Amino acid sequence: MMKLLRSIFVISMVMMVDGKFGRKEKKTVPTRTGETLVARTKPGRLNRSERKQLAKREAARYVELRKQGVDEVSNTEEAAALRNYRLRSKKRKGLLRKKEASLAAVLFPGVSPQEYHMGEDLAIYADLVESRKTQVPFEFYDLPVCPQPDMKFKKIRKNLGAKLQGHESKPAPFAIKVKQQKGCTPMCLVTLGGKKLRWMRKLVERQYRVQLTLDQLPVLMRSKELNYAVRGYPVGFRAPPSYTGLKNDEFYIYNHLRFTITYREDASSFDGARITGFDVHPVSIEHQLDGDAVTSTSKISTCNEPGAPDVVNNPNTYLALRTGPSGEPVKVLYSYEVNWVSSDLPWADRWDVYLIGSPDDDIHYFAIVNSLMIVLFLTGAIATIMIRTLRKDIAGYNEMQTLEEAQEETGWKLVHGDVFRPPEFSPMILAVATGAGVQLGTAFSLSMLCAILKLLNPMNKGQTLTSILVLYVLCGSIGGYVSARLYKFFDGKAWKLNSLYSALALPGLLVTIFIILNIFLSFAGAATAVSFLTILALFALWICVSAPLVFVGSYFGLRATKMEIPVKTNQIARVVPDTPWHVHPLVTITLGGILPFGSVCIELAFIMSALWLHQIYYVMGFLLVVVIILGFTCAEVAIVMCYLQLCSEDHRWWWKSFWNCASAGAYLMLYSLWFLGSRLDLVGVLPVVVYLTYMGMISMLFSLFCGAVGVLASLWFNRTIYGAVKVD
Repeated sequence: MMKLLRSIFVISMVMMVDGKFGRKEKKTVPTRTGETLVARTKPGRLNRSERKQLAKREAARYVELRKQGVDEVSNTEEAAALRNYRLRSKKRKGLLRKKEASLAAVLFPGVSPQEYHMGEDLAIYADLVESRKTQVPFEFYDLPVCPQPDMKFKKIRKNLGAKLQGHESKPAPFAIKVKQQKGCTPMCLVTLGGKKLRWMRKLVERQYRVQLTLDQLPVLMRSKELNYAVRGYPVGFRAPPSYTGLKNDEFYIYNHLRFTITYREDASSFDGARITGFDVHPVSIEHQLDGDAVTSTSKISTCNEPGAPDVVNNPNTYLALRTGPSGEPVKVLYSYEVNWVSSDLPWADRWDVYLIGSPDDDIHYFAIVNSLMIVLFLTGAIATIMIRTLRKDIAGYNEMQTLEEAQEETGWKLVHGDVFRPPEFSPMILAVATGAGVQLGTAFSLSMLCAILKLLNPMNKGQTLTSILVLYVLCGSIGGYVSARLYKFFDGKAWKLNSLYSALALPGLLVTIFIILNIFLSFAGAATAVSFLTILALFALWICVSAPLVFVGSYFGLRATKMEIPVKTNQIARVVPDTPWHVHPLVTITLGGILPFGSVCIELAFIMSALWLHQIYYVMGFLLVVVIILGFTCAEVAIVMCYLQLCSEDHRWWWKSFWNCASAGAYLMLYSLWFLGSRLDLVGVLPVVVYLTYMGMISMLFSLFCGAVGVLASLWFNRTIYGAVKVD
């Protein structure tokens, strides 16, 4: 037995020396996809100084390659390395210890690549036709294009959020097979004249772009010379008189599309081909027609006849959107070609080019630091009030023994008999607004938490909007409970009316505004105009789910014990003396909203760009942190303002605590007006109305959340300080 134990001990010691026992040997797994700018001097994990030296060498190499004219948007190894360097901070996952990952894993967690085989049919899906100059998108088949193909492809199911946003992907009229090159192929002949021709010229003038997708990749226009990549392709282009030699601007249409599909094959890892890129190069060309009947097999001298030249952009052959000399309509022949290009780009890196030029994550960190500085400043102010001033006041009040001393009391203790008096103006509206704000904040925070936990994909805007709507509906019981509990504290008697307002007021207002706006969008033929069935589904979700949950929450709120207060309320209200200028409602409301808005203004710029400039926003973790900081900022602002008001012997703090923080919504609306004038270039009345309507609704919801936090924080503060003093 002793020999056996001795043998086991000797063997274990030898294995520990070899590194095969006790600690498992780490496998070398590539964690960063794509190419690197500078090769590492040694394998394994680097220490801090080595990482700094490597970062300096990478930065120097990046500057050197850019000076040499190497672009960042092509599929070459050098371009992939430059993209990898630019996006190095985005390719990390984790909360505390960041781990390197691909953008595909960051943007689309859990999504696996799909392999295609030679000759397999592929479907290009057409999405919206949209423009930055107007917020009125159209569907692809609203344009005078070739009809939808009869081939059966996988139908993309739409959720409620996608229907509200107008997204409906339909198969585009392009016949594509895997790895099969296709030269210039005519599609159909479309005649444009009269109203349709004028509408197409307007679309070109307002810079509308067509959005197509293949294997979930948006179509991309990229230029190596100009080092840019942009999603979608324009309907046409506008040429000034200095270019055409005419008196007025000329409009041309892109009627030929040259698709370039890059793919990767690796027989040792997977079977088939994986699509890694989807590019388009639009061309405007006036094809030479022999007749009016055009099919995919028709012979066109400028397209598919033997010896036909390549289809390129040539000023002499541009297809102008104007009628003929005798007013005859324009004949547009649509055509396309497909090129398949093999590439070594990994499937996990195919999204890198889409995020080139987007703000770095360091800016989000700066936004959080900016917000934290505001919170720390307010925390210091509150600490001074709570620790120094209040402790001194409470100790002095509690040491008063004689009646003469009690009669000489001043400051916030003087209004102890009126501080918990219900608001003079409509306690029910205040209770309903506070409950609505709590419901909104809870639903939005839960949505961000679901995004962090990868339960929803922020890149899928329809899914995100659907999740927010569903969570808002499910949080109706929370809003009803808070509203009923606060209304009971106000000694309200019309509890049925309060429950009804909590269930119908805010959703009813939003639905009414949405329906009115939807009527104007329907007249304009916009893709965002929702159908009657969608509105009916929203109405059913509101009446059948949201309202009953609000009633359930109101029931429990009314059944709950009334909140206790540490002091008694006098029967006759105390006369409020003249207040100093710094606690005047106009001053406090104007100043109170600056800090809450300032805590979110940097992150708000990215959100506005994602909403109105079609940029990609996916950092929901940052957004949740900013929302939490916003809540703390509103609470601290409300507490400071309420204390200053009580020190001025003004006990009417209920509505003032709400508006002191809710005024942040007014600053958000002012910011949206600045954004409209400086960042957006909207054309027409309806796009401006759409923008202002939606931003007005967002500002109102923002105000409700901030105001609700202000009311609840002030209520907690007053119960705390008046519960610490002795009042006879």
